[in-house]
Amino acid sequence: MKKLDNKVAVITGGNSGIGLATAQLFAQHGAKVTITGRNQQTIDEAVKQIGNNVIGLTSDAADLQKIDNLYQTVSDKFGKIDILVINAGVFAAAPLAEFTEEMFDQISDINFKGVFFSVQKALPYLNDSASIIITSSTVNGKGFATMSAYSASKAAVRSLARSFSSELLDRGIRVNVLSPGPIDTPIFERGVTAEQAGDTKAYMAQSTPVKRLGTADEMAEGFLYLASDDSKFMVGGELLLDGGIGNL
Repeated sequence: MKKLDNKVAVITGGNSGIGLATAQLFAQHGAKVTITGRNQQTIDEAVKQIGNNVIGLTSDAADLQKIDNLYQTVSDKFGKIDILVINAGVFAAAPLAEFTEEMFDQISDINFKGVFFSVQKALPYLNDSASIIITSSTVNGKGFATMSAYSASKAAVRSLARSFSSELLDRGIRVNVLSPGPIDTPIFERGVTAEQAGDTKAYMAQSTPVKRLGTADEMAEGFLYLASDDSKFMVGGELLLDGGIGNL
């Protein structure tokens, strides 16, 4: 059974990792999918990988004009949006004494401001009863050293989901968050050697009660649940898929 047949879905940051796996699953369930990213080459590769009913667009959550352009293009191509997955985000960690203003601004502009305006600017383009899903993180309720700005940005979007849901109830629009734990994605391999990436993965796996990393496909199943009518009684909520880090 296709749970998203003929639904129009937009997935920001859909060109790799969790976003790409989610786009693939949505397409398999019949959705007309638009993915975004900041790198045209990876977008093109992702579009080929996904296949049916998908378009890829360059965009930047920190650039409000590009957000406007994204929604207008989707509207022209597919019509109104039924599912909006705001997954684009950045990560930076450093000791408090060494954290720079540039690092802070990048996290704030994309992970917080970008989420806020990605929802605001989508409003005219959303169908009533649409589902909005924001990617948060298990760190939104934790206090990890060196990760204060990132954790705060993910706590902020958890709060936004509650407030947005209250404000959009009259349109039947649901806003929920999915909060992953450590997931095996290409982000571990950026800017490091294969050995360093392997060491980081092993450390992160051991930090979870279940002693392994999650997979992008497992996260995609969570997004499918939140996007479909299976979760129609879930409003302003959080789906925690973190291997037990947040609760054990």
